[in-house]
Amino acid sequence: MTASNGVPLGVAVDWPAPTELDSVLVLASFETKALTGDRSLAMWLRHCAATGVELGGIEMGSEVLAAAGLLDKQRAAVHWDNLEGFQELYPRVEAVGELYTLGGGRLTCAGGTAVLDMMLVWLAQRVEAPLMEELSNHLLERRRRPGNVVQLAAAPERQPETSAQMRRVIRMMRKAIESPLSSAELATGAGLSVRQLERRFKAELGVTPKRYYLWLRINRAHRLLQQTDLGVAQVASSAGFGSLEHFSRTYRHFFGCAPSEDRLQSRSAPVLPVRYLPRRN
Repeated sequence: MTASNGVPLGVAVDWPAPTELDSVLVLASFETKALTGDRSLAMWLRHCAATGVELGGIEMGSEVLAAAGLLDKQRAAVHWDNLEGFQELYPRVEAVGELYTLGGGRLTCAGGTAVLDMMLVWLAQRVEAPLMEELSNHLLERRRRPGNVVQLAAAPERQPETSAQMRRVIRMMRKAIESPLSSAELATGAGLSVRQLERRFKAELGVTPKRYYLWLRINRAHRLLQQTDLGVAQVASSAGFGSLEHFSRTYRHFFGCAPSEDRLQSRSAPVLPVRYLPRRN
């Protein structure tokens, strides 16, 4: 088996009998679609669930559980970059943009450093306090972030140096992706003139509000194309593009390929060039 970073991993090829297990953690990242369509894997996971095995999904491992119907009517932490696509594919799962969830025989984690947070809390429920203290000391990790901490802590609307008015504008943009607001509407919502909005936004975020808004919309399209089976026209509409031709031209400008050529989330898939990212002064 080869990890998503290209490192080969030696793993057992035969799955153990569920009766031999207490917990199973499913780890997945890129090209998750290859795993969600694996019927034998889904059947084995359902067998585990039926015998009372605790099941967990790490990063996109949660999608593998969801595809097997094992997260229906449950809360599941999903990485913000995959949240919209996940919600589109699995409406029966309560997908949340939090760090992790625990309970009901299921644990899910959005990935990144949240894996350590979740596992420390999970272990604290199973080992004695002195051992937990020793483990935390060896890991040089004293914090234990709760699972309901919201992701995107680095987003500009969550930064104290971003003014309240600009945070309000960004929230307005995020809520109106399918039907983009005009500069005049954004300015009115912030209690500013259009000229004041453009000047202040550029000063605080290093990019014009029009450019930032387009960046949000094209990123939604990028995620939906790679993570769902929605048609290109549906994706264009979801990202606020009324013209398919305009959408295709804009997408090619950002990612160097047509939308129809970017349908798989993989290591080799196109990513947004750094030159298009908004910058902080």
